[in-house]
Amino acid sequence: MNKRAASLLGLCMKAGRLAVGEYSCEKALRAGNAKLVIIAEDASDNTRKKFTNKAFYYKVPVVSNGGRDEISKAIGRDNRVVVVVTDSGFAGSLRELLAEE
Repeated sequence: MNKRAASLLGLCMKAGRLAVGEYSCEKALRAGNAKLVIIAEDASDNTRKKFTNKAFYYKVPVVSNGGRDEISKAIGRDNRVVVVVTDSGFAGSLRELLAEE
């Protein structure tokens, strides 16, 4: 994950437009608030499959980028492998930045 994407992810967290942790992410997907799912590259196969399938069902794009340490550092929380962006503006910008890599 590049520095610009990490900074934007942190800004998204401060703005309250990020669901963090499995329960919150599932809740955001079910409620229809999810605009982008970001899964750490070193997430377990079970977690990756679970959120990829849920995102596919709810028609939400999925990006696998960065390790759990990078994502956790960017949002200021420990040991996070899945985050869901709930704002379409942030989601679009993050997709562009993560696609550049």
